[in-house]
Parts: sequence; C-alpha cells; structure tokens
Amino acid sequence: MTYDVVKIGIVGMGHVGPHAASALINWGVADVIYVSDIDEKKAQAEQLDLMDSTAFLPRPTRVISVGADYEVLARADVIINAAGDITKVATNRDGELYGTTDIARTFVGRIAAAGFEGFWINVSNPCDVVTRLVHELSGLPSNHVLGTGTSLDSARLRRAISQRTGLSIQSIDAYMLGEHGASEVAAFSQVSIAGKPLAELAVERPGRFGFSGDDVERDGLNGGYDIYNTKHCTEYGIGAAAARLAAAIVRGERTVLPASVYLCGQYGQSGFYISTPAVIGADGVEDIYELRLTDTERERFLASCDKVKHNYELVREHAARAS
Repeated sequence: MTYDVVKIGIVGMGHVGPHAASALINWGVADVIYVSDIDEKKAQAEQLDLMDSTAFLPRPTRVISVGADYEVLARADVIINAAGDITKVATNRDGELYGTTDIARTFVGRIAAAGFEGFWINVSNPCDVVTRLVHELSGLPSNHVLGTGTSLDSARLRRAISQRTGLSIQSIDAYMLGEHGASEVAAFSQVSIAGKPLAELAVERPGRFGFSGDDVERDGLNGGYDIYNTKHCTEYGIGAAAARLAAAIVRGERTVLPASVYLCGQYGQSGFYISTPAVIGADGVEDIYELRLTDTERERFLASCDKVKHNYELVREHAARAS
C-alpha cells in the first residue's frame, strides 16, 4: 500500500505525544498530523508550537488540532495512542493499569465507529495490556494494532552495550523481550555486533567484551527510571520509538523492530500481545520472529507472558465491575 497524502493522528499531548509528532515532522514522514487531547487548549498550544518548527524544515507538514473530536482521527492512516498519566508509573508501569484502559475505552470505539481502517500504535502503559484492549475495541485485524513495547528498552540495552564496548549503537543487535515492564528479559545469548555473536567476542577479547549480561539487562530495564527520577518523565526516546514504527508502516519498509505484537504460536504462545522482533511494513506486523533462547531466558520470557495475561484478566474484571 502507498499513500498519496500521509496522515497520522496522535491521542494525548502530554510528554510523549508532542515528541512523537516532532520526530515525524523532522523526519518528513507525514503530510498531515492530527493532535488530540481532552485538554483542548493544550492540544492547540502544541499544534502552534509544532507548526512553528516547520518553518525551519525543508518539507512542509500541516498540524491540525482536533481536541477531543476523536472521530476526526478516523481520517488518519496511523494513530498513535499516548494518552495516560505519567505520575502513576513512577515506580511501576502497571500503575496505570486501570486508568489507561479506562481512558482508551473513551475514544477507541468512537474512532472505530467513525470508520477507521488504518493502524494503531499504542504507547500507553502497561503497553502490552493496553495494546490488546485497543485491538479488541478497534475491531481491526491483529496485524493492524501494535505497541511500542520493548522498543525503547531494547534501545537502552544497546546503549548500555555501546557504552561498555565503545562501538556505535547502530552496530549492535540486541533485544529486550516480554512485557514492557519489570518481568522483561534481555535475550543476551542472541546479542551480536555487526553479525558476530557477542559470546564469541567475549571469549576472544574478554577485557572489552566480557562484561556481565545481568548488568546490561538492568540498564535496559531500569534506564527509564534513572531518567524519571531526575526529570520526572521520559519523552524523547519513546516519542522517537512510536514515530519509528509509524514511519515503517507508511513507508512500507519491512524493517525488523522490537514491538508488542499479537502472538500466534510463537514461543508456544497465542492470543495476546507481548514484545519480540517483528517485521513492520505496509501491512503493519507482517511477520514475527521467534529468537532461539537459552533455557533460562525462555523460562523468564514465559513467566513474563503469564504476567501480561494475568494483568489483562484484571482489566476484564475491572471493566465488569464498572459496568
């Protein structure tokens, strides 16, 4: 699929939404960006600020504020959901469990009823749970709905390895798997640098490459909280992660990225969203890759799956009590 005019909608103009919009504008991905927030004055302010930035860029992008008129977003090719409350995830990404799922219920169905047939990219935490809810509420095929998941955690893992080796982050292939949260696991056995397994490099040059996998995993897992504890939010990295997924879809890139995707038998699991490398292109999630894990990594990954499934059942029970 190709797009004559690329339109991307963003729900939520807190910390993440505006940075996702800014990345899309700076990269020249979209022709039109719809910004939406329940606080209509905030959405309008972000619209004006973003429009001002386009005066310094080679490609024009229209930015349109729609406030809480969510039905307008049905015109978009891709919608990014960044609605939530960052203060509730100060110590645990499950802190928004009921809040963000309740918020998603206020607009996803409305956009679906307005005829939206594009792609959803969910950022809101707990990412895997909210992504599954968006899938169910949207009525779209599972490959049309995905979450940022461990995309940012994987970037933090790569950064940690880059800092220890002195090599460019672009040369490092490394993934965090599982939920975007405390139970995620680094697929350390599968880390490679320019195609060479890190395990081989550690044997050949232990002084440079023989560092602890547990240490870099902690950096991947806790990197967000290290940032949050000082500036009380994370915004640039996750905004770029959401924009990167959107770009891969509208450009039909078929690039492999870590994302929260709907499992259909991979790792022996099915019927829910969780992060693993996936091929992202014009048809959304076009393929899902199952990594060859050690027994310990696989055991931990499956435990992460169980946690995500349990949290979704909590959301179902919460919705039933509220109805």
